[in-house]
Amino acid sequence: MKFSFYILAIVFVFSACSFEPEPIKYGKDHCHFCQMTIVEQAYSAQLVTDKGKQYKYDAIECLVNDMNQREYQTSFLLVSNYDKPGNMLPVSDAGFVQNDSLRSPMGANLAAVKKESRDNGELQDWEELKNNFK
Repeated sequence: MKFSFYILAIVFVFSACSFEPEPIKYGKDHCHFCQMTIVEQAYSAQLVTDKGKQYKYDAIECLVNDMNQREYQTSFLLVSNYDKPGNMLPVSDAGFVQNDSLRSPMGANLAAVKKESRDNGELQDWEELKNNFK
């Protein structure tokens, strides 16, 4: 009987640990980096560590700046698709554009789009973007 209890407890513990990204609660969640309330769906970002820790950001530049200051072992790096606000893209599928017509929350005028949706000549990839923020 005790053995069954321990097995059940272990299954429960492992099932409770989620390594999947949690949805951002716009208007309620706060940015891990700057502590502003995350409001704008077009610019948000998210990091999930390999241990399941969730970090949410109000702007892509907050994610990049945080990653440049700390070392994370990541399972997920997601950015909001500017063309479909609130829909998250893995950074590997995203291209990044900076333009004065964009008004991201922290003022970097930075947004992400699905790579196939734009001319790649105007887009930065994830590594270029991180290097430009160092």
